Amino acid sequence: MVLLSAVFFCLCIGRYPILPAHVAGLLLAGLGIETRSFEVPREMMMIFWNIRVPRIILSLLVGGGISTAGAVFQALFRNPLAAPDILGVTAGASFGAATAIMVLAPLAWVIQTSAFVFGITAVFLAYVLASWSRDHSPSVLVISGIVISAVFQAGLSFTMYLANPYDQLAQIIFWTMGSFNAASWTKVGILLFLVTPGVILMVVFSWRLNLMTLEEEDALSMGIHIVQWRIFYVLLATLMVACCVASVGSVAWIGLIVPHIARYLAGSEHGRLIPVTAVLGAIFLMVMDTMARSIMLSEIPISIVTSIFGAPFLGYLVIRTGKESVKHES
Repeated sequence: MVLLSAVFFCLCIGRYPILPAHVAGLLLAGLGIETRSFEVPREMMMIFWNIRVPRIILSLLVGGGISTAGAVFQALFRNPLAAPDILGVTAGASFGAATAIMVLAPLAWVIQTSAFVFGITAVFLAYVLASWSRDHSPSVLVISGIVISAVFQAGLSFTMYLANPYDQLAQIIFWTMGSFNAASWTKVGILLFLVTPGVILMVVFSWRLNLMTLEEEDALSMGIHIVQWRIFYVLLATLMVACCVASVGSVAWIGLIVPHIARYLAGSEHGRLIPVTAVLGAIFLMVMDTMARSIMLSEIPISIVTSIFGAPFLGYLVIRTGKESVKHES
């Protein structure tokens, strides 16, 4: 109910505001139900169905996908500060997008494909690097991800250094800050096909995540092949994040913040945590994008908005959780 109410509210808001009664009429008209009390203007119909609706659905999918991946990574690495880009997927995707803008054709589908391929490649290289170590603990994989991420960040910085400052550089910077201004039904269809099954699979196998938070010896004693399941979760979460980042660019903080909020509301049991995280992430990013496209005359990149509102809220949660733990101890 909260999700539907938030969607309806965001459908009304924008530089082209639409009254709630008109939104209801547009939704009914889109379903083929004509109402005598409201005649749909052609301009409003085009803006609503070709721009606003796909943009809101895309923000819901990206928010739910990245937030779910964040909760999964925090469980896998038993680290509340683990984020979806911890294995380098965001750095790899950013480098891939910048490379496409610089070297290949600066077309939307070329940039998205390059970002997706390099995002997956970054995680693969992190796994290869971690496999060379005799220690197969999650900390080694995290360190490998940090190394690979640093390499791709350096590549991105060098690409920006070589870019044409009057054209290519601005495009690269804007992409790395993220935006939903290029939302389309094609992107919605792709993410529906890739992200939605990923979230469903995470919910279905969420009970195993409870075991993954245990020590490795305890999980093995229960018959859980922890390495195989870790690979499964990492690949699935990486695929979701790579698809999201390739579609809209980098989205900061959401994969770190939302799981904390969901854990505060639903607890640490992943059967409840994962669905709550997905819904909260969808609502949070949709609201942030609505603010990004409505506050100023020109659109604000989404990562700026999520950082402004997300980082202080995470600090508030950390302080509040610390105070509550002190009270319980006393």
